[in-house]
Amino acid sequence: MPLHPTTVLIVWLLAVIGIQSAGYAVLGGLGAVLLAAGTARRWAGYLWRARWLLLSLWLILAYHTPGEALLDSAWMPTWEGIAEAGLHAARLVAMLGCLAWLFARLGRDELVSGLWGLLRPLRALRIDSERLVVRLALVLENLQQKPEKGAWKRMLAGGAEFAGGPDVLRLALPHWAARDTLAVAAAGLALAGMVML
Repeated sequence: MPLHPTTVLIVWLLAVIGIQSAGYAVLGGLGAVLLAAGTARRWAGYLWRARWLLLSLWLILAYHTPGEALLDSAWMPTWEGIAEAGLHAARLVAMLGCLAWLFARLGRDELVSGLWGLLRPLRALRIDSERLVVRLALVLENLQQKPEKGAWKRMLAGGAEFAGGPDVLRLALPHWAARDTLAVAAAGLALAGMVML
């Protein structure tokens, strides 16, 4: 039986939070789980699209972290920078894998339902969560579409034509089951374990 869409979002959110303090062993285990979940192709696509971000992150951290220079050369990155850059790049790769898992598990309609369930408690604070859900759903849907070559130049020039979103968003509200509670509890325990390691 599939999990409730809100459960999937909570598990994803806890995984992303846990990744921030994870080491290589935890990241490797998480990567194996994500690959076993069938996210390899989508994950590889996200990595390809983020290749310049990964390279920039690695270079900035490798060259701007103080420490002992590689090969005792002033123009080389530091050993400490290389270690820090590698770990942060691995964390970003794992976060992209979690995003691939999220989009593999939830279609647009399930994503909207999950977001609505996650943000529903905000209604008690008189926050219009419905508008927020629709906007977040449209942003996340646009992230899944490959941009045209040179679209960023047209956007900066003010001549970009934005594709309209769907006219109707379907909101299906499945019942919360015991397996959803167990999945959230297991994800919470995994997050606590990641933070303590």
